Amino acid sequence: MGWALAVQGGAGGISPSMPPELREPRLATLRRCIDLGGAALRAGRPALDVVELVVRELENCPHFNAGRGSVLTTDGTVEMEACIMEGHTLRCGAVAGVSTVVNPVSLARVVMEKTPHIFLAFDGAEAFAREQGLETMEPSHFITDASIERLRQEKEANKVQVILRATYWSRLWSLKVREGNRPMVKKACSQIESTAMEVFMNNGWRFIHKISF
Repeated sequence: MGWALAVQGGAGGISPSMPPELREPRLATLRRCIDLGGAALRAGRPALDVVELVVRELENCPHFNAGRGSVLTTDGTVEMEACIMEGHTLRCGAVAGVSTVVNPVSLARVVMEKTPHIFLAFDGAEAFAREQGLETMEPSHFITDASIERLRQEKEANKVQVILRATYWSRLWSLKVREGNRPMVKKACSQIESTAMEVFMNNGWRFIHKISF
């Protein structure tokens, strides 16, 4: 069976004008991901395993908006998302708003494989990760000097995109806190890039992971 491997490290995140000292580590990581995924596929690993394997590599690399190095919220915190899908069964799993899970893509897969749900978020997702024994770290682990500087620059340039957090995810989005008669945003986030990994098999099924969407 033939296969093709595509790894995406951010929407416009590696510009030709980026200084070499910033660009090369990113390109090197993408090459390593291609090599890692290709070797796993040649060894007969299932495509879903390869997607998780390669995205974990991106999540562990501080140069990408996934896991450590994620874009910060306007409060200077990290709220990570991940989803994973298996094409031939149409099963999928997703998580959002996690701040301590080292590899959100692995948590998304556990949601898909071990629960009747598709999507867990914030405290519920965090509790489920601990229940399942997934690796966690203090929130400060995911925050890098580069992400702090990026948020500072975005705020100065008034380019921060504000997205209201859902009071509950399945039905509506709303403001949760009011002060007098003036609505206030309880939480907001700045989301600028994404990382993704796809494996295409020659039978037409697609296995895809996307993070920070």
